[in-house]
Amino acid sequence: MDTLDELRAGRLHGARELRLSSGLTNFPDEIFDFADSLEVLDLSGNQLDSLPDDLPRLHRLRVLFCSGNPFRVLPEVLGRCPQLEMVGFKSCRIESVPAEALPPRLRWLILTDNRIRQLPASIGRRGRLQKLMLAGNLLETLPVELARCARLELLRVAANRLVELPDWLLKMPRLSWLAYAGNPFCAGLEAARKACIQVPGLPWSELMLQQVLGEGASGVIHQARWDADGAARDVAVKCFKGAVTSDGLPGNEMVVCLDSGRHVGLIPVLGRLQGHPEGIEGLVMERVDPGFSTLAGPPSRASCTRDVYTPGLTLSAAASLRLAADMAAVAAHLHARGILHGDLYAHNILHRPDGKALLGDFGAASFIPLDDRALADGLQRLEVRAFGCLLEELIEHSDDSDPAGAVMPALVALRDRCLHLDPGARPLFAELVGALSTLRGGQ
Repeated sequence: MDTLDELRAGRLHGARELRLSSGLTNFPDEIFDFADSLEVLDLSGNQLDSLPDDLPRLHRLRVLFCSGNPFRVLPEVLGRCPQLEMVGFKSCRIESVPAEALPPRLRWLILTDNRIRQLPASIGRRGRLQKLMLAGNLLETLPVELARCARLELLRVAANRLVELPDWLLKMPRLSWLAYAGNPFCAGLEAARKACIQVPGLPWSELMLQQVLGEGASGVIHQARWDADGAARDVAVKCFKGAVTSDGLPGNEMVVCLDSGRHVGLIPVLGRLQGHPEGIEGLVMERVDPGFSTLAGPPSRASCTRDVYTPGLTLSAAASLRLAADMAAVAAHLHARGILHGDLYAHNILHRPDGKALLGDFGAASFIPLDDRALADGLQRLEVRAFGCLLEELIEHSDDSDPAGAVMPALVALRDRCLHLDPGARPLFAELVGALSTLRGGQ
């Protein structure tokens, strides 16, 4: 984190990135000294409620974060910043998004956890938009003009006030990752599913938390020892946070996890945490074998919607095929149970070198109304495109250990079908499972 003193002393000359969080109430004029170099500006966690009218003087600025500031209106000046692509105003107090506030080159817009009731129709003219994060607002409808954003791939509208899921969403050519739980149109289904869950409660007193295994937007996962009746075993405990996340509500994630059922591609849930001294909710899960590791890192500012893999990572053709087959099978299982994962990404997959894989993180999951076949199939085909992106990445990171030469061409063909710009032309997961099983039978 940079400091205002460093800025004013000239010690940050030529910086491409600045991060200032020191209770600022006004935009420091010294920032304009970086007009010829500054590309990323992070002013999160201050007390700003406006931005200067001459902000476009930062003519190289591509990324601006102002989360955690008391803005009530998304500043119109953003729309005059010529290179601005990524805008983040999470957890402010924004009630209004003027049409003029959307930059012409906008790719990634984060307005999570605000008070927005309406989006401007002008968003449909932002043809480069790929990622739109709106969870935790007061939206009752989405502008139909959003359908023109043909490059939109990720949409988060969970925990709003939507009365329906627009039909045109399922026709968008590249939409792949969707979260919509916690809206009025799905409240009845969510309540019914929650009421049917029968999972044992595991007392806090029987658990001894150890080191942190991981932390995400919705909670912290600890390694733990579970001692019940003198029989101790290693487990993992996820303690949920209470606040709305970029994907939605942690409470919904917990319900989906409890309702996801048993499958070899899922981490088994042993029970629901009971009796936490601070009233925190959580899940107790099987401890994953340490031989598993995360397949990739989450998207970067540059990649926007695509995961970032460790440089040099290479999988054998057989491992890529097994991983693809495992993920298709678990997605088919979830869809059959009426669950849309919403975040089918490599960064949510644990894998072993032989390709065995587990899918985790249900933070963006939503329930599917299985009694509406057209809607259910449309949602599944949306997630099939996410699977197509995963296939594309597996192909890119596979070596040439395919002596018969059959695996990669077959995966390429499946990838192309999954990425078809006409959602109706994509296969369903049942067909993908069959195709991948047949292909594995030949190995």
